[in-house]
Amino acid sequence: QVQLVESGGGLVQAGGSLRVSCAASGSIFSISAMGWYRQAPGKQRELVAGISSGGSTNYADSMKARFTISRDNAKNTVYLQMNSLKPEDTAVYYCNARLRTSSSLYENVYWGQGTQVTVSS
Repeated sequence: QVQLVESGGGLVQAGGSLRVSCAASGSIFSISAMGWYRQAPGKQRELVAGISSGGSTNYADSMKARFTISRDNAKNTVYLQMNSLKPEDTAVYYCNARLRTSSSLYENVYWGQGTQVTVSS
């Protein structure tokens, strides 16, 4: 019932900026939090940032100075603004959401398909 669709990934030069977006759609009752993770080849998936419906944010320490997460609750959309990008930021970026559907009493975590971000040196 629920889909998370990322957009905005692509190729950018080191030092540049990129904003990725993720829109949740379907029979959604409520969303308590949305976030971004990333996974580089041969590495584990890691948290980038998360944001609650109330606006509380959480960042991985290595991302905090350069990345900003925001959301538009009315559009069920989360954004990740990435500045001063480095080649080591190259990864597939995945959106996730902790939400309750209209047919469930409990929240579950859903994942998007991922979007490739490549930073050239």
